Amino acid sequence: MADGARYSRALILGASVVSIAALATESSFAQTIQPQAEGVSSERPKQAKRKPAKPQVAQQATPDAMNARAQAGTASVQTLDTITVAATKTKERAIDALAPVSSISLEQIQGLQPNRLSGIFYAVPGVSFQERGDDPATVINVRGLQDFGRVAVVVDGARQNYQRTGHNANGSFFLDPELIGGVDVVRGPTANIYGSGAIGGLVSFRTKDINDVLRPGERWGVDLSGTYGSNNNRGLGSVFGGVRATPDVDVFGGAVYRTQGNYKDGNGTEIGNTNNQVEAGLLKLTVRPALGHEVKFGATFQDYQYTIGQMNTGPVATAAQRALYQGSSVYASDTKNYTGTVTWNYSLPSDNLFDSHVSVYGNRTDNDQTKTYHYSTSGAAYCGAGNVGNNISGCVGDKRSYSLDTFGIDANNTTRFNVGDWRNAVTYGFDAFQDDVITTDSRGNSNITTPSGIRTVSGGFIQLKQNYGTWFEAVSAIRYDRYNLQSGSTNTGGDRFSPKITLGVTPVAGFQPYVSYAEGYRAPSITETVISGAHATGGGPAFFVCPDGTSGLFCFLPNPNLRPEVGKNKEVGFNLKYDNIFSASDSFRGKINLFRNDVSDYIDLVASTPVPTGFGSFSQFYQYQNIANARIEGFEAETMYDAGDWFVGVAGHYIKGKNVQTNIGLATITPTKVVTTGGVRLLDRTLILSAQWASYGPNNDVPAGYVPSTGYDLINMYLTYNATKDIVFSASIDNLLNQYYRPYAIPGSSTDGTTQNDVLWTSPGPGRVYKAGLKIHFGGA
Repeated sequence: MADGARYSRALILGASVVSIAALATESSFAQTIQPQAEGVSSERPKQAKRKPAKPQVAQQATPDAMNARAQAGTASVQTLDTITVAATKTKERAIDALAPVSSISLEQIQGLQPNRLSGIFYAVPGVSFQERGDDPATVINVRGLQDFGRVAVVVDGARQNYQRTGHNANGSFFLDPELIGGVDVVRGPTANIYGSGAIGGLVSFRTKDINDVLRPGERWGVDLSGTYGSNNNRGLGSVFGGVRATPDVDVFGGAVYRTQGNYKDGNGTEIGNTNNQVEAGLLKLTVRPALGHEVKFGATFQDYQYTIGQMNTGPVATAAQRALYQGSSVYASDTKNYTGTVTWNYSLPSDNLFDSHVSVYGNRTDNDQTKTYHYSTSGAAYCGAGNVGNNISGCVGDKRSYSLDTFGIDANNTTRFNVGDWRNAVTYGFDAFQDDVITTDSRGNSNITTPSGIRTVSGGFIQLKQNYGTWFEAVSAIRYDRYNLQSGSTNTGGDRFSPKITLGVTPVAGFQPYVSYAEGYRAPSITETVISGAHATGGGPAFFVCPDGTSGLFCFLPNPNLRPEVGKNKEVGFNLKYDNIFSASDSFRGKINLFRNDVSDYIDLVASTPVPTGFGSFSQFYQYQNIANARIEGFEAETMYDAGDWFVGVAGHYIKGKNVQTNIGLATITPTKVVTTGGVRLLDRTLILSAQWASYGPNNDVPAGYVPSTGYDLINMYLTYNATKDIVFSASIDNLLNQYYRPYAIPGSSTDGTTQNDVLWTSPGPGRVYKAGLKIHFGGA
């Protein structure tokens, strides 16, 4: 009941704010913003023609950079006004996109002082994270879908497809928040033209670039930043700088160092092995060889050093004690992530035939692990006479590694033309990537759970975006996808056409309802298709003999006949955009969506009927199979009213998802949340004080054997003070109430019905954290 009352209060407060804003906007139609300009060029912002002899033109900031650089003391910038290409590959403001799009600016990220990536997504509806405290990798969930590429994650256009199967989510990536210059999120398969697989959505990260540091008129600039936090010795230092060597050549680079100790959760319990260290850097070279042409070379390197796994927390001499206290093997881990990109863009306002983008990229993730501890009652499993170690994870000192190389290309062009009063933009292109997974393990169990193999995925699309006057817009597209997967003797593949149609109207300025239908196609991963063999026993008895002659706790069965998943998403949305409501400088932005995504041939790990053994009844086989249908539906809202000197907004979602065959809830469904954000700008807007209340409901509709997530409230407070134009001080308090919380459901063991303790113990988030930071800017003409 306490959870229900707390959540009801959050809903009442959020609904009140939205109702007030809606009432204000209804009475202010006459004061709305100007409608979008007519004509061919309305599909993209106007650009000044650049003459090479004038460096000040080359220094002109893009709309993205100006949004990202907005600071206290200047006119406020609504985040939903950020320019994005994520939904349609054509430039448009997020608030104008006929899609559930959210943007996060550099200004927001710097104000939040995030210690890990999930900290910047609090106020984004439909997004959650299934992370372990002892693993700095990010696992992103959009509308209840995650794992195996259901959410496409790209960094500067490069796919992040790393996956390792264990007591964790099946799909993660490594990216330090200090490297990020902005984020776009598209929820659902609306962004199917962006690439294969994204039946859950797209998250597109942009790393920092020269316009994030240099100010208008500067030829060179450097930002030095440092942050310190409590719980436990959280430290960050970074430097980013760039120079415009000539009007046509920019050089930019940066370095990041981050460290933290083991944190305590809201109950005061220290979470083991949550300490880590990150070293990262990036380098970019931008060349403009001719008018309208831009070529960018980018490279990013990250090195994460951490320890994953948990030691025993008590005696483990009996079965009951093992269920309560037994941890897992512990590994010293060193993960390196390399990303390289080469991007060519061509665009001129006078050229309606060609607005082109081509990107070639490579991404490599190397995860090297060395065993440092074993959880057996006899202590550390050192190999030697009479001790052969553990047959899941070997002996202390044994090594294993997981490597994934992804290479890809993404190319598209937009042609614009008018037919009578119709303004048309035709975008067409193709993309392809190849994943090469290499797993090495002297004991072989990792080779079974994360098998090696090669997967090639490619596709092409054509999209027609049409505008009639200022009141009607239609976006229609068709995408073709195909894939091929090879691992050992398995060679499988498939293809499909996926349509999209969106219709929107603007009956009165500022109010834009739309309807959309979009399909997405996700090819099975290597692990889902070819995982095969016995799950090792860890030194205990083997319950079953597998078809290949091996024996273990249970047997993984491959499924070369696995069919791809197809998401079929129906959506109704409303874009709300009003200016000058109560004063000459206030604004209201809102995006509201109702959706239902029916995922046919949804892939899940299915256990066979338990059979009796000498130790109880257990399932002998586990296999990834297509269930007939999974249905995910819900409501999302993102609103913000900004009066200049103060602001308030409410965002949140209600999502439910079920296996339609069994009517059992999906374990990965995002818990309900309502996030209220408010703040004031003081001292001529040089001082910003803000607070955020995020109220999360529990997800109790989960399969048997899962421990539900907790319902909880997080209250965070932030301060940003521009002491001078070059010195910015920031401070924050995260989890002010020191709440204990577990944000996602915990899976149970496949054999004894207990929870996976290493996940259970590392899933709670940190308790109260105090942070303070300082940024100093240097620059000159």
